[in-house]
Amino acid sequence: MKLAPTVKLNNGYEMPILGLGTYNLKKSRCEAAVRHALESGYRHIDTAYLYRNEGLIGKVLGEFVCQQKLKREQVFLVTKLWDIYHNPEKVQYACNLQRKALGVDYIDLYLMHSPVGVYYISDEDLMPHVEGELWTNDVDYVDTYRAMEHLVELGQVRSLGLSNFNAAQLERLLKSCQIKPVALQIECHPGLVQVPLIELCKRHDITVVAYSPLGRPTPGRPTPEYLKDPSVVALAAKYGKTPAQVILRYLIDIGTVPIPKASQEEHLNENLDVFDFLLSPEELQQLLTFNRGERLWKFEKAKNHPHYPY
Repeated sequence: MKLAPTVKLNNGYEMPILGLGTYNLKKSRCEAAVRHALESGYRHIDTAYLYRNEGLIGKVLGEFVCQQKLKREQVFLVTKLWDIYHNPEKVQYACNLQRKALGVDYIDLYLMHSPVGVYYISDEDLMPHVEGELWTNDVDYVDTYRAMEHLVELGQVRSLGLSNFNAAQLERLLKSCQIKPVALQIECHPGLVQVPLIELCKRHDITVVAYSPLGRPTPGRPTPEYLKDPSVVALAAKYGKTPAQVILRYLIDIGTVPIPKASQEEHLNENLDVFDFLLSPEELQQLLTFNRGERLWKFEKAKNHPHYPY
């Protein structure tokens, strides 16, 4: 069994440098993917309240712990505070909901899913609308983060982080927080590398987690050019790997932690098998030429909000 190496976070905890993304994994497909991932050596699972699959992931993790296949502390579990819970009074309530669904006493890494607050109507209404517009509120993400810090003090969360924040928002929060975020999760793939933001995180010892690292190659969506480009195909042949493995290695080599989503066993195994080769500095520069600012996730429903990050 191959385990991913780990990176030491700025608070001393260790996070595997490759994880399983679970966005859009539902029902039996989600359970099967997480089960195979844990069996094959994944020790970093990423989910979110928004994904509506925390209960499924908790069920599988609980089985592994109950059957003594794994100890709870061997799995680095990441989930996210959704936008409807930005009111500081709602933060602990949301975390308790999520810990119960996941069946755990603590969450390894709890991220604020975005800097944009949305009004709370119910736990099921994740994107309430008024007159056709997303019903956002003016809760300051700094106040939300301060409430999240209390979760660490209570022992319900070990590490805090952010997701979908821009550089200015990150710097503003760093000036106000008591507990430094250990990670920033952002869209990151060859078409959108966000080099200045990655460099800013390196200066502050914040680990960058790369979501959609393969650019969402799904049925009905064109395959990203870098997965079929002759230069990438040639690199894959040189190292005896697939183009997707070359891309994941690239993201690791530039200092990020990719969390590719996969449900097929073949792809789950393939994504984890990237730790027996390194790309040269010249090859890293070659892959950087695909960086054209091609953002897939724009969250345009919130584009009129003052904290909209893009």
